[in-house]
Amino acid sequence: MAYKSRLESKNMDLLFDAILKLENLEDCYRFFEDICTINELTALSQRWEVARLLEEGKTYNEIEKITKASTATISRVNKSLNYGADGYKNIIEKLK
Repeated sequence: MAYKSRLESKNMDLLFDAILKLENLEDCYRFFEDICTINELTALSQRWEVARLLEEGKTYNEIEKITKASTATISRVNKSLNYGADGYKNIIEKLK
């Protein structure tokens, strides 16, 4: 059975189809700089770093020092890693 996201919509499909067309880092920088604010992108990149560090077995204190993320952010990312849609884990695995 295919995964069914609670976020699924025609607009989300169109956004993700656009993202799938990005071919390199320059495309990504250009697209995301236009579609997101700097704060939104900074928050996304911080959550990604937190997820990678959690998967490496780092403690909350270590992650807080490295990323400057709040313990609430670290906890939310950890919850997603453990009980989410496996999005973080899927990409971490693909990047190995």
